[in-house]
Amino acid sequence: MAVTSGVRGSTATAVRWRGGFGRLWAAAVLSRFGDALRTAALPLLAATLTDEPLLIATVTASGYLPWLVFGLLGGALADRLDQRRAMIHVDLVRALLVGAFAVAVALDRASIGLLVVLALALTTLQTLFDNAATALLPALVPADALASANARLMTGQQIAGGLIAVPLVPLVLTLGAAAPYAVDALTYLLAAALLTALRPVDPPDRPSQAPGAGLRTEVVRGVRSLWRDGVLRALCTATALTNLGVGALVATLIVLVTDGLHAGEGEYALALTGYAVGSLVAGFLARRLGDRLGALRTLLCCAVGQGGALVAAGAAPGIAVLVAALVAFGFLGLVWNVQQTTVTQLRTPPGSLGRVSAAFRTLSIGAGALGALLGGVAATGWGPRAPAHLAAATFALAALVLLSRVRGGAGSCGRPSSGPLIN
Repeated sequence: MAVTSGVRGSTATAVRWRGGFGRLWAAAVLSRFGDALRTAALPLLAATLTDEPLLIATVTASGYLPWLVFGLLGGALADRLDQRRAMIHVDLVRALLVGAFAVAVALDRASIGLLVVLALALTTLQTLFDNAATALLPALVPADALASANARLMTGQQIAGGLIAVPLVPLVLTLGAAAPYAVDALTYLLAAALLTALRPVDPPDRPSQAPGAGLRTEVVRGVRSLWRDGVLRALCTATALTNLGVGALVATLIVLVTDGLHAGEGEYALALTGYAVGSLVAGFLARRLGDRLGALRTLLCCAVGQGGALVAAGAAPGIAVLVAALVAFGFLGLVWNVQQTTVTQLRTPPGSLGRVSAAFRTLSIGAGALGALLGGVAATGWGPRAPAHLAAATFALAALVLLSRVRGGAGSCGRPSSGPLIN
């Protein structure tokens, strides 16, 4: 499919904070703060319950698996439902689940099995929430402001999650093992309140559907549309490969820090903070890099650079080198996320974004579950440094996929020049 010249050299419309985008931003950032406390605390809790790397990695893998089962359905529902209301209801249910888990931890009733169940439940709900949020954003900002809006949204989330929440984990844990989860439940409630204050958005015109078309038909159309768009197909394949590596790294990072570097909880929090610092810096440059190089060329550079950072992380002689590697990894990771999300939003017609983004996420995030399990196997069989090197190999493969597309003349990619993506 032919593509336009993209956004290179364009003048982007400024993002207005007042109104819908500001409330969506605040809700997303507040929720990310609580999520970061929970996700950083869970591996620490798992490490107190078992010393088996594969079991610890299973907790992380459970946070990916529901995308394989419910991701496509969540996208179809996101296109059908009032996206704002769906996000509110999901946040309320998540608050209830995490609050109940906090009580279980406080009563010393936590187990690896309970951690797995919580991860499965929260991610199942996330399949609807994330697809609804992705589909809602283009209704709140102009098309030529999407890259800036995505960058600001992701930067705010990284500040709240990585720079504020993660360094606070050791301090919050001094209040009790249940404290991070109680705070997370509270942030879900506050985020739901902010979304309630968001002015309802008129739903976009949806492509006409055949009489009697159900969710299954719409799911199939979303997958078919993703596959037929050459740019999105290549981008999804590359993202799946990178997520395979990210899953392996994230699932075993605590093992690398504690067993590989013989460090403790404070150094683990520092490593996560390094990733967040890199992401924060990238938030101010992500759109400019895409404008200068074109989306796919920017993504290609990110894949190569992140692969190098992973090699350095796996070979790190001490915590300082690991933190530096994760700073670089985080910088390039946020640039990747901004470009990937913006391209998907621009190349998908209104009313279909939930299904197309769901198909994209299901394939790419589902790879993260496999990566987490492979990371656990690699750490068990070849040591705590092996998952980082495994991840570097997957990023190299992703770079090859993007390189073939860049050589085909699609270095920058905006809206398709012809035809809707949903038939």
